[in-house]
Amino acid sequence: MQRFRKTHLQTLFVITIFLMPYFIVLQPVTGAEAKEAMKIASWGGAYEAAQQRALFTPYREKSDKTVEILAYNGSLAEMITRAEKEGWDVVDMLEDQAIAACKQGLLQLLDHRSILAHQPGRDIADDFAPLRFTPCAIPQNVYAKVLAYDDSAFPGIKPSKVGDFFDLDRFPGKRAVEKSPDGLLEWALLAEGVPQRQIYDLLSTNRGLWIAFRKLDKIRDEIIWWEDPAAPAVLLESGEVTMASGYNGRFFSAVQERKAPVVILWDGQLIGIDVWAVPKGADTESARDFLRFATQAKRMADLAELIPYGPARSSALEQIGLHPDSAIPMREYLPNARLSSGRYLIRDSDWYANTQSLRTRRFREWLAQKKE
Repeated sequence: MQRFRKTHLQTLFVITIFLMPYFIVLQPVTGAEAKEAMKIASWGGAYEAAQQRALFTPYREKSDKTVEILAYNGSLAEMITRAEKEGWDVVDMLEDQAIAACKQGLLQLLDHRSILAHQPGRDIADDFAPLRFTPCAIPQNVYAKVLAYDDSAFPGIKPSKVGDFFDLDRFPGKRAVEKSPDGLLEWALLAEGVPQRQIYDLLSTNRGLWIAFRKLDKIRDEIIWWEDPAAPAVLLESGEVTMASGYNGRFFSAVQERKAPVVILWDGQLIGIDVWAVPKGADTESARDFLRFATQAKRMADLAELIPYGPARSSALEQIGLHPDSAIPMREYLPNARLSSGRYLIRDSDWYANTQSLRTRRFREWLAQKKE
């Protein structure tokens, strides 16, 4: 019996040594080794390229964490479709989309003061004023949706106001327009002479919507719809359109990086707030760690030096200097520095969040109409 046990143990030892490499390969990975990359959803294009330089790459280097950036079109619908399936941990959103998503229970509630780094001598709320904290989001920058034109298309008189976008007689050519009522309805009413302070009240009525869509009828046949935020600048550069709607930062990059003959029409700029949010089911601690890094004043200033979106913190605004490649003074290109260049409208995030289904339905009905 003793000889059998000895022989048996020797056999097990040999088998174990022989199979050990396979056990090592097949055993499940646990702990830190099993953790997937933190996934951040952003908007792609020139904006994401600036974020890579100012935020994502420095964060990877500082934290030694694996970060994966996923591009999406910024819509709530796409977030609903992809966030849970792809495991998003942080998402870059428009403020009104974040308000709507929060009400639907799609985002985590945030303790802003425990996340945000304090600036010496400043209260957090004061540093972000006049922007506000909403339950599920942290403001990060101020952007502007604007109208722009191809300078080479109009060698004589140039477009100078919102109404020129709807004037095909004086300024002919195709218009590149986002396939969304957002911004388009406001510009239509501004072109009709409605004062800024009355825009959202009027758009809350059937009469206001009728006036807006009647104005849009004037350019319906000349519209090329876009959904990718990078498209308007490309369409202007290629000569496919003479005027376009888009984001001020995208047009700025087209001019600075590719010398595109694109001129922003600052009259009628629609100023909005971009925020960070954390989807339900995300890795909360990883998300909080990134947000604490990305919302520092220095990081916001670094981003604004690369692309002209105004930082949410006043302490960041004070630190903005020159573009690191072109040495352009960036502060003067920020939307909040252009408020004296024409009429502007502050995007009403609460109105947007509360009228999303109405706007979408009426817009789809207008798209489906046949021109009389």
